[in-house]
Amino acid sequence: MSAHHELERCAQVVKALRHPKNGCPWDLEQTHRSLLKYLIEEAYEFVDAVESGDTVAMEEEVGDVLFQVLLHTTIAEEKAAFTLESAARVLADKLVRRHPHVFGTLNEKLTSDEVVKNWQQIKLREKGERKYAIDEKYLQAPALESAHRIGKKSTTVNFDWPDFSAVALKVEEEWNEVKAELEAHELDQTKVREEIGDLLFSVAQLARHLEINPEECLREANRKFIRRFNHVEDLVRAGGGTLTETPQEKLEELWIQVKKR
Repeated sequence: MSAHHELERCAQVVKALRHPKNGCPWDLEQTHRSLLKYLIEEAYEFVDAVESGDTVAMEEEVGDVLFQVLLHTTIAEEKAAFTLESAARVLADKLVRRHPHVFGTLNEKLTSDEVVKNWQQIKLREKGERKYAIDEKYLQAPALESAHRIGKKSTTVNFDWPDFSAVALKVEEEWNEVKAELEAHELDQTKVREEIGDLLFSVAQLARHLEINPEECLREANRKFIRRFNHVEDLVRAGGGTLTETPQEKLEELWIQVKKR
């Protein structure tokens, strides 16, 4: 059975889930907006599978991403907005336009960096100049990644710290502002939220100056925490206890023990 046939079968399965009379109640309730969180979740589950090097999980998770794509195109088709075929056509046409070194008359061999530069120039011609150098398009990513991209763009327009030492001082300044709010007579949640946001943004810029992607850095830290925490839980269980019944002091002691390993 061909891959194309299976893709078509999958699309028909999704359409059956959206059938007005015989479809699934949950699927029928969904809209483009209600599905957004699931698209993001499935994308991150695929990221986790890739980082784990689990190709079986990758196959399943990229299929779940495809399910979200098919749901969106099915809903759009019901409203006569667009279809899977039209979305595929728009994508294919764009890829051909933006790869003249592959599909056009540009025969010279390009480096990866030159390909990206050409892509951006073609994109600029198609969409025109933006009103601002840094606009809301830079928010179309997870928050830490957005901060990273904003910083990278700001340095191209001569608005950046000279080196990582200067950014480190800014991080310290922002941390002091957070502490000042925490030490205030009356805690102002709005101000604390703003100052913590400034602190996180500055830390993202420090990572950028050190050529570290903050989003990837935090993902690695999250994974490390989970790994260590699971070791702590194993030790608690080996002693016949549970996490909720173990005193905080004992858990901290086990944490230090695991960390030293």
